Amino acid sequence: MQEISQNSAKHSIGFHLIWCTKYRSPVLTNAVEVECKKIFAETCKANNWLLHSIEVMPDHVHLFVQVTHIDAPNQVVRLLKSTSAVYLFTKFPTLKARKFWGSGLWSRGAYYASVGSVTEEAIKKYIAAQKKT
Repeated sequence: MQEISQNSAKHSIGFHLIWCTKYRSPVLTNAVEVECKKIFAETCKANNWLLHSIEVMPDHVHLFVQVTHIDAPNQVVRLLKSTSAVYLFTKFPTLKARKFWGSGLWSRGAYYASVGSVTEEAIKKYIAAQKKT
């Protein structure tokens, strides 16, 4: 990950994000998969997020995204989910009619993990050593 300078702050904030389709329905295949990747990339670019890696599985999504210092992970996922659901339901109307009538495309939950270049142990040692120097 690269370090970014922005608004009087330097940051290197990356997240591994995972979320599933509602009912774990395996609908993210073929053209839906391609369009899903496209909308995630466009949404990240529009919000000045760096999309390092993406994998769309038939029933869930993995993203490694680097965000700005003012973006909360739950808000990043919320925006990606809502934008992609609207786009995919518009592009593939049979998708909503077939599996997701009356509900959204994505399940409520998500998995969030921070990604960094140092370990937890290294941070603890660094903080403990601050008074000694």
